[in-house]
Amino acid sequence: MNGNEFGRLFRFTTFGESHGEAMGCTVSGCPAGVEISEDVVQEELDRRKPGQSMITTSRGEPDEVSIKSGTLEGYTTGTPIGMVIQNKDARSGKYEPFITAPRPSHGDYTYSAKFGTRNWGGGGRSSARETVNWVAAGAVAKQVLDQSDHDVQVKAHVSQIGDIEAEDVTWEDMLEHTEDNEVRCADPEKAEEMRDAIDRYQEEGDSIGGSVYFECRGVPRGLGAPRFDSFAARMGKAMFSIPATTAVEYGQGREARDMRGSDRNEDWEFDDGTREDVVSEEGDPVPVGNDHGGLQGGITTGEPIYGEATWHAPVSIPKKQETVDWETGETVEAQVVGRHDPSLPPRAVPVVEAMLRVTILDFMLLGGRINPDRLDDRPGEYDTAYHPESPQNDPDDADTMTESVDED
Repeated sequence: MNGNEFGRLFRFTTFGESHGEAMGCTVSGCPAGVEISEDVVQEELDRRKPGQSMITTSRGEPDEVSIKSGTLEGYTTGTPIGMVIQNKDARSGKYEPFITAPRPSHGDYTYSAKFGTRNWGGGGRSSARETVNWVAAGAVAKQVLDQSDHDVQVKAHVSQIGDIEAEDVTWEDMLEHTEDNEVRCADPEKAEEMRDAIDRYQEEGDSIGGSVYFECRGVPRGLGAPRFDSFAARMGKAMFSIPATTAVEYGQGREARDMRGSDRNEDWEFDDGTREDVVSEEGDPVPVGNDHGGLQGGITTGEPIYGEATWHAPVSIPKKQETVDWETGETVEAQVVGRHDPSLPPRAVPVVEAMLRVTILDFMLLGGRINPDRLDDRPGEYDTAYHPESPQNDPDDADTMTESVDED
Protein backbone atom coordinates (compact mmCIF):
# COMPACT_ATOMS: atom_id res chain seq x y z
CA MET A 1 0.00 0.00 0.00
CA ASN A 2 1.53 3.27 -1.12
CA GLY A 3 0.55 6.82 -0.19
CA ASN A 4 1.53 6.71 3.48
CA GLU A 5 4.08 9.54 3.33
CA PHE A 6 3.74 13.31 3.00
CA GLY A 7 6.41 15.92 2.30
CA ARG A 8 9.76 16.10 0.54
CA LEU A 9 12.41 17.24 3.04
CA PHE A 10 10.24 17.38 6.15
CA ARG A 11 8.48 14.06 5.66
CA PHE A 12 6.26 11.96 7.84
CA THR A 13 5.26 8.35 7.27
CA THR A 14 2.33 6.90 9.20
CA PHE A 15 1.13 3.48 10.29
CA GLY A 16 -1.83 1.98 12.12
CA GLU A 17 -5.49 1.09 11.74
CA SER A 18 -8.50 2.39 13.64
CA HIS A 19 -8.88 -0.75 15.77
CA GLY A 20 -5.29 -1.95 15.61
CA GLU A 21 -2.88 -2.01 18.52
CA ALA A 22 -1.48 1.46 17.94
CA MET A 23 -1.15 4.44 15.64
CA GLY A 24 2.16 6.08 14.89
CA CYS A 25 4.42 8.04 12.59
CA THR A 26 8.04 8.60 11.73
CA VAL A 27 9.11 12.18 11.04
CA SER A 28 12.21 12.52 8.87
CA GLY A 29 14.03 15.70 7.91
CA CYS A 30 13.59 17.56 11.19
CA PRO A 31 16.68 19.73 11.81
CA ALA A 32 18.87 19.02 14.81
CA GLY A 33 18.86 21.36 17.80
CA VAL A 34 15.11 21.82 18.14
CA GLU A 35 13.92 21.67 21.73
CA ILE A 36 11.08 19.18 21.47
CA SER A 37 8.42 18.94 24.15
CA GLU A 38 6.23 15.87 24.29
CA ASP A 39 3.75 18.05 26.18
CA VAL A 40 3.33 20.36 23.18
CA VAL A 41 2.62 17.35 20.96
CA GLN A 42 0.10 16.14 23.54
CA GLU A 43 -1.65 19.50 23.66
CA GLU A 44 -2.30 19.32 19.92
CA LEU A 45 -3.47 15.70 20.14
CA ASP A 46 -5.86 16.64 22.95
CA ARG A 47 -7.53 19.15 20.62
CA ARG A 48 -8.19 16.37 18.10
CA LYS A 49 -8.89 13.40 20.34
CA PRO A 50 -12.32 11.74 20.48
CA GLY A 51 -14.70 12.01 23.40
CA GLN A 52 -13.90 15.65 24.18
CA SER A 53 -17.53 16.83 23.94
CA MET A 54 -21.05 15.66 23.21
CA ILE A 55 -20.71 16.57 19.52
CA THR A 56 -17.78 14.22 18.95
CA THR A 57 -17.53 10.44 18.93
CA SER A 58 -17.76 8.94 22.41
CA ARG A 59 -14.81 6.63 21.77
CA GLY A 60 -12.62 7.02 24.85
CA GLU A 61 -9.11 7.32 23.50
CA PRO A 62 -6.60 9.22 25.68
CA ASP A 63 -4.30 9.54 22.64
CA GLU A 64 -1.20 9.67 24.80
CA VAL A 65 1.90 10.12 22.66
CA SER A 66 5.26 8.55 23.33
CA ILE A 67 8.35 9.79 21.47
CA LYS A 68 10.56 6.75 20.82
CA SER A 69 13.49 8.14 18.83
CA GLY A 70 15.14 11.16 17.28
CA THR A 71 15.72 13.16 20.46
CA LEU A 72 18.39 13.28 23.14
CA GLU A 73 18.10 15.23 26.37
CA GLY A 74 15.11 17.11 24.98
CA TYR A 75 16.63 18.16 21.64
CA THR A 76 16.25 16.72 18.16
CA THR A 77 19.35 14.99 16.82
CA GLY A 78 18.52 15.23 13.11
CA THR A 79 17.57 11.56 12.95
CA PRO A 80 14.03 10.21 12.40
CA ILE A 81 11.56 11.00 15.16
CA GLY A 82 9.33 8.04 15.97
CA MET A 83 6.04 8.57 17.81
CA VAL A 84 3.48 6.01 18.96
CA ILE A 85 -0.11 6.48 20.19
CA GLN A 86 -1.76 3.37 21.62
CA ASN A 87 -5.38 2.50 20.79
CA LYS A 88 -7.17 1.90 24.10
CA ASP A 89 -10.90 1.75 23.33
CA ALA A 90 -11.39 -0.21 20.10
CA ARG A 91 -14.61 -2.24 19.88
CA SER A 92 -14.84 -4.10 16.58
CA GLY A 93 -17.91 -6.26 17.23
CA LYS A 94 -20.38 -3.77 15.77
CA TYR A 95 -18.50 -3.83 12.46
CA GLU A 96 -18.82 -7.58 11.86
CA PRO A 97 -22.08 -7.25 9.82
CA PHE A 98 -20.16 -5.17 7.27
CA ILE A 99 -17.27 -7.53 6.54
CA THR A 100 -18.86 -8.58 3.22
CA ALA A 101 -21.70 -6.03 3.17
CA PRO A 102 -20.06 -2.63 2.53
CA ARG A 103 -21.40 0.36 4.43
CA PRO A 104 -22.95 3.03 2.18
CA SER A 105 -20.45 5.66 0.95
CA HIS A 106 -17.52 4.26 2.95
CA GLY A 107 -14.21 2.90 1.71
CA ASP A 108 -15.22 -0.69 2.54
CA TYR A 109 -15.90 -1.97 -0.96
CA THR A 110 -13.18 0.06 -2.68
CA TYR A 111 -10.48 -1.15 -0.24
CA SER A 112 -11.62 -4.77 -0.68
CA ALA A 113 -11.69 -4.35 -4.47
CA LYS A 114 -8.19 -2.87 -4.54
CA PHE A 115 -6.39 -5.18 -2.10
CA GLY A 116 -8.59 -8.27 -2.00
CA THR A 117 -8.82 -7.87 1.78
CA ARG A 118 -9.08 -5.16 4.40
CA ASN A 119 -8.92 -4.55 8.13
CA TRP A 120 -12.64 -4.08 8.71
CA GLY A 121 -12.59 -3.05 12.38
CA GLY A 122 -13.59 0.60 12.66
CA GLY A 123 -12.83 1.19 9.01
CA GLY A 124 -9.21 0.11 9.41
CA ARG A 125 -6.75 2.28 7.53
CA SER A 126 -9.49 4.37 5.88
CA SER A 127 -10.69 5.72 9.23
CA ALA A 128 -10.12 9.39 10.08
CA ARG A 129 -8.56 8.10 13.30
CA GLU A 130 -5.36 7.90 11.25
CA THR A 131 -5.14 11.71 11.29
CA VAL A 132 -3.93 11.49 14.89
CA ASN A 133 -0.53 10.78 13.31
CA TRP A 134 -0.74 13.90 11.16
CA VAL A 135 -1.43 16.09 14.18
CA ALA A 136 1.58 14.60 15.97
CA ALA A 137 3.81 15.39 12.98
CA GLY A 138 2.28 18.86 12.75
CA ALA A 139 3.11 19.47 16.41
CA VAL A 140 6.77 18.75 15.66
CA ALA A 141 6.63 21.17 12.72
CA LYS A 142 5.04 23.77 15.00
CA GLN A 143 7.95 23.60 17.42
CA VAL A 144 10.49 23.94 14.61
CA LEU A 145 8.69 27.00 13.24
CA ASP A 146 8.24 28.55 16.69
CA GLN A 147 11.95 28.26 17.45
CA SER A 148 13.12 29.46 14.04
CA ASP A 149 13.92 33.06 13.11
CA HIS A 150 10.54 33.32 11.36
CA ASP A 151 7.29 34.34 13.02
CA VAL A 152 5.02 31.85 11.24
CA GLN A 153 1.55 31.51 12.75
CA VAL A 154 -1.30 29.25 11.65
CA LYS A 155 -4.91 29.37 12.81
CA ALA A 156 -8.22 27.91 11.68
CA HIS A 157 -11.84 27.92 12.82
CA VAL A 158 -15.17 26.39 11.80
CA SER A 159 -16.77 28.80 9.35
CA GLN A 160 -19.90 26.84 8.46
CA ILE A 161 -22.04 23.93 9.65
CA GLY A 162 -24.87 22.99 7.29
CA ASP A 163 -26.48 26.24 6.15
CA ILE A 164 -25.26 28.21 9.18
CA GLU A 165 -22.37 30.49 8.21
CA ALA A 166 -20.19 32.41 10.60
CA GLU A 167 -19.73 36.11 10.03
CA ASP A 168 -16.33 37.22 8.76
CA VAL A 169 -13.91 37.19 11.67
CA THR A 170 -10.52 38.82 12.18
CA TRP A 171 -7.24 37.11 12.87
CA GLU A 172 -7.51 38.33 16.46
CA ASP A 173 -11.02 36.87 16.74
CA MET A 174 -9.71 33.46 15.73
CA LEU A 175 -6.87 33.60 18.24
CA GLU A 176 -9.21 34.70 21.02
CA HIS A 177 -12.43 32.77 20.44
CA THR A 178 -11.84 29.59 18.41
CA GLU A 179 -11.17 27.41 21.45
CA ASP A 180 -13.92 29.03 23.54
CA ASN A 181 -16.62 26.63 22.34
CA GLU A 182 -16.99 22.98 21.35
CA VAL A 183 -17.67 23.82 17.70
CA ARG A 184 -14.39 25.78 17.41
CA CYS A 185 -16.11 28.69 15.70
CA ALA A 186 -14.64 32.16 16.33
CA ASP A 187 -18.10 33.76 15.98
CA PRO A 188 -19.66 33.05 19.42
CA GLU A 189 -23.28 33.68 18.36
CA LYS A 190 -23.09 31.48 15.28
CA ALA A 191 -21.24 28.86 17.32
CA GLU A 192 -24.33 28.42 19.49
CA GLU A 193 -26.54 27.99 16.41
CA MET A 194 -24.10 25.48 14.95
CA ARG A 195 -24.02 23.51 18.19
CA ASP A 196 -27.84 23.36 18.31
CA ALA A 197 -27.96 22.23 14.68
CA ILE A 198 -25.42 19.44 15.27
CA ASP A 199 -27.47 18.28 18.26
CA ARG A 200 -30.61 18.12 16.10
CA TYR A 201 -28.95 16.07 13.39
CA GLN A 202 -27.49 13.75 16.01
CA GLU A 203 -30.90 13.24 17.64
CA GLU A 204 -32.32 12.33 14.23
CA GLY A 205 -29.63 9.70 13.73
CA ASP A 206 -28.05 11.78 11.00
CA SER A 207 -25.00 13.95 10.37
CA ILE A 208 -24.09 17.23 8.68
CA GLY A 209 -21.17 18.71 6.73
CA GLY A 210 -19.38 22.04 7.06
CA SER A 211 -16.29 24.11 6.38
CA VAL A 212 -13.11 25.33 8.09
CA TYR A 213 -11.50 28.69 7.32
CA PHE A 214 -7.72 28.85 7.72
CA GLU A 215 -5.09 31.57 7.71
CA CYS A 216 -1.27 31.53 7.81
CA ARG A 217 0.74 34.62 8.73
CA GLY A 218 4.46 35.32 8.72
CA VAL A 219 5.12 33.01 5.77
CA PRO A 220 8.07 34.51 3.83
CA ARG A 221 7.75 35.38 0.17
CA GLY A 222 9.23 33.16 -2.52
CA LEU A 223 8.11 29.72 -1.29
CA GLY A 224 6.81 27.22 -3.81
CA ALA A 225 7.84 26.13 -7.28
CA PRO A 226 5.74 26.80 -10.40
CA ARG A 227 3.42 24.15 -11.78
CA PHE A 228 3.40 20.76 -10.05
CA ASP A 229 5.12 21.89 -6.85
CA SER A 230 3.44 25.25 -6.40
CA PHE A 231 2.43 26.23 -2.90
CA ALA A 232 -1.23 26.00 -3.90
CA ALA A 233 -0.75 22.51 -5.36
CA ARG A 234 0.94 21.17 -2.25
CA MET A 235 -1.54 22.90 0.04
CA GLY A 236 -4.39 21.40 -1.95
CA LYS A 237 -2.87 17.93 -1.63
CA ALA A 238 -2.51 18.43 2.12
CA MET A 239 -6.14 19.47 2.52
CA PHE A 240 -7.64 16.89 0.16
CA SER A 241 -5.75 14.14 2.00
CA ILE A 242 -7.93 14.78 5.05
CA PRO A 243 -10.79 12.25 4.92
CA ALA A 244 -14.16 13.55 3.64
CA THR A 245 -12.74 16.77 2.13
CA THR A 246 -14.80 17.73 -0.92
CA ALA A 247 -13.50 21.24 -1.75
CA VAL A 248 -10.49 23.46 -1.05
CA GLU A 249 -10.15 27.08 -2.09
CA TYR A 250 -7.85 29.99 -1.34
CA GLY A 251 -8.09 33.73 -1.84
CA GLN A 252 -11.37 34.56 -3.56
CA GLY A 253 -11.83 30.88 -4.36
CA ARG A 254 -15.04 30.17 -6.25
CA GLU A 255 -16.02 33.82 -6.11
CA ALA A 256 -13.20 34.54 -8.59
CA ARG A 257 -15.32 33.07 -11.39
CA ASP A 258 -17.62 36.12 -11.17
CA MET A 259 -14.85 38.72 -11.00
CA ARG A 260 -13.40 40.73 -13.87
CA GLY A 261 -9.66 40.61 -14.28
CA SER A 262 -9.52 44.33 -13.57
CA ASP A 263 -11.31 43.74 -10.25
CA ARG A 264 -9.22 40.79 -9.10
CA ASN A 265 -5.83 42.03 -10.23
CA GLU A 266 -3.75 43.58 -7.45
CA ASP A 267 -1.84 46.80 -8.07
CA TRP A 268 1.63 47.11 -6.58
CA GLU A 269 2.90 49.72 -4.18
CA PHE A 270 5.97 50.25 -2.00
CA ASP A 271 5.71 49.17 1.63
CA ASP A 272 5.54 52.37 3.66
CA GLY A 273 6.03 50.56 6.95
CA THR A 274 2.34 50.19 7.75
CA ARG A 275 1.78 46.70 6.30
CA GLU A 276 2.22 44.73 9.50
CA ASP A 277 0.50 41.67 8.05
CA VAL A 278 3.06 41.32 5.22
CA VAL A 279 6.55 39.84 5.50
CA SER A 280 8.49 42.68 3.86
CA GLU A 281 10.86 45.54 4.52
CA GLU A 282 9.96 49.20 4.19
CA GLY A 283 10.43 50.16 0.54
CA ASP A 284 9.76 46.65 -0.82
CA PRO A 285 7.09 46.19 -3.53
CA VAL A 286 3.91 44.70 -2.02
CA PRO A 287 0.46 44.00 -3.51
CA VAL A 288 -2.15 46.63 -2.61
CA GLY A 289 -4.74 43.98 -1.66
CA ASN A 290 -4.84 40.23 -1.15
CA ASP A 291 -7.60 38.72 -3.29
CA HIS A 292 -4.96 36.16 -4.34
CA GLY A 293 -4.81 34.66 -0.85
CA GLY A 294 -1.09 35.26 -0.38
CA LEU A 295 -0.08 33.44 -3.58
CA GLN A 296 0.81 34.68 -7.05
CA GLY A 297 2.16 32.39 -9.74
CA GLY A 298 1.95 29.53 -7.24
CA ILE A 299 4.54 31.27 -5.01
CA THR A 300 4.06 33.03 -1.67
CA THR A 301 3.97 36.85 -1.65
CA GLY A 302 4.61 37.36 2.08
CA GLU A 303 0.97 38.28 2.63
CA PRO A 304 -1.37 36.12 4.74
CA ILE A 305 -2.32 32.85 3.07
CA TYR A 306 -6.00 32.18 3.62
CA GLY A 307 -8.68 29.84 2.36
CA GLU A 308 -11.37 27.35 3.25
CA ALA A 309 -11.80 23.58 3.17
CA THR A 310 -15.15 21.79 3.07
CA TRP A 311 -16.23 18.38 4.40
CA HIS A 312 -19.25 16.30 3.53
CA ALA A 313 -21.41 14.91 6.32
CA PRO A 314 -19.96 11.90 8.16
CA VAL A 315 -21.05 8.73 6.40
CA SER A 316 -21.29 6.59 9.56
CA ILE A 317 -24.85 7.24 10.73
CA PRO A 318 -27.38 5.15 12.69
CA LYS A 319 -30.19 5.84 10.21
CA LYS A 320 -31.28 2.67 8.40
CA GLN A 321 -29.89 2.27 4.89
CA GLU A 322 -29.53 -0.55 2.37
CA THR A 323 -26.53 -2.45 1.12
CA VAL A 324 -25.75 -5.81 -0.46
CA ASP A 325 -23.84 -8.76 0.97
CA TRP A 326 -21.65 -10.23 -1.75
CA GLU A 327 -21.16 -13.44 0.25
CA THR A 328 -24.87 -14.25 0.62
CA GLY A 329 -26.13 -12.43 -2.47
CA GLU A 330 -28.81 -10.68 -0.41
CA THR A 331 -29.90 -7.07 -0.05
CA VAL A 332 -29.60 -6.24 3.66
CA GLU A 333 -30.36 -3.40 6.03
CA ALA A 334 -27.36 -1.34 7.11
CA GLN A 335 -27.42 0.53 10.39
CA VAL A 336 -24.05 1.84 11.58
CA VAL A 337 -24.43 1.97 15.35
CA GLY A 338 -20.81 2.50 16.40
CA ARG A 339 -19.38 5.68 17.92
CA HIS A 340 -18.99 8.43 15.34
CA ASP A 341 -18.83 12.21 14.98
CA PRO A 342 -22.09 13.88 13.85
CA SER A 343 -20.04 16.60 12.11
CA LEU A 344 -16.35 16.66 11.16
CA PRO A 345 -15.19 20.33 11.13
CA PRO A 346 -14.87 20.80 14.95
CA ARG A 347 -12.19 18.09 15.16
CA ALA A 348 -10.79 18.89 11.71
CA VAL A 349 -9.49 22.28 12.87
CA PRO A 350 -6.28 20.92 14.49
CA VAL A 351 -5.76 18.58 11.52
CA VAL A 352 -5.95 21.50 9.08
CA GLU A 353 -3.49 23.50 11.17
CA ALA A 354 -1.11 20.54 11.39
CA MET A 355 -1.06 19.93 7.63
CA LEU A 356 -0.52 23.63 6.91
CA ARG A 357 2.45 23.74 9.30
CA VAL A 358 3.98 20.64 7.74
CA THR A 359 3.56 22.12 4.25
CA ILE A 360 5.04 25.49 5.20
CA LEU A 361 8.01 23.98 7.03
CA ASP A 362 8.77 21.63 4.14
CA PHE A 363 8.87 24.56 1.71
CA MET A 364 11.03 26.59 4.09
CA LEU A 365 13.55 23.77 4.36
CA LEU A 366 13.53 23.25 0.60
CA GLY A 367 14.03 26.97 0.05
CA GLY A 368 16.89 27.26 2.53
CA ARG A 369 14.97 29.59 4.85
CA ILE A 370 15.69 27.11 7.64
CA ASN A 371 18.86 25.02 7.61
CA PRO A 372 17.70 21.42 7.02
CA ASP A 373 20.61 20.01 9.03
CA ARG A 374 20.46 22.17 12.15
CA LEU A 375 18.20 24.88 13.44
CA ASP A 376 21.03 27.13 14.66
CA ASP A 377 22.39 27.42 11.07
CA ARG A 378 26.00 27.02 12.24
CA PRO A 379 27.54 24.46 9.86
CA GLY A 380 30.71 22.90 11.19
CA GLU A 381 30.17 23.98 14.80
CA TYR A 382 30.21 20.95 17.08
CA ASP A 383 30.44 22.39 20.60
CA THR A 384 26.81 23.48 20.90
CA ALA A 385 24.48 24.17 23.80
CA TYR A 386 22.42 21.14 22.83
CA HIS A 387 25.34 18.70 22.45
CA PRO A 388 25.54 16.08 25.26
CA GLU A 389 28.17 16.86 27.87
CA SER A 390 30.91 14.46 28.83
CA PRO A 391 31.06 13.41 32.53
CA GLN A 392 33.86 15.32 34.19
CA ASN A 393 34.52 12.90 37.04
CA ASP A 394 34.18 9.23 36.14
CA PRO A 395 33.70 6.98 39.16
CA ASP A 396 36.42 4.41 39.73
CA ASP A 397 34.04 1.52 39.18
CA ALA A 398 32.65 2.84 35.87
CA ASP A 399 32.83 0.54 32.86
CA THR A 400 34.74 3.22 30.98
CA MET A 401 36.70 6.17 32.22
CA THR A 402 38.97 8.90 30.92
CA GLU A 403 42.22 10.16 32.35
CA SER A 404 44.06 13.33 31.61
CA VAL A 405 47.31 12.83 29.75
CA ASP A 406 50.20 15.00 30.94
CA GLU A 407 52.10 16.49 28.07
CA ASP A 408 55.80 17.24 28.54
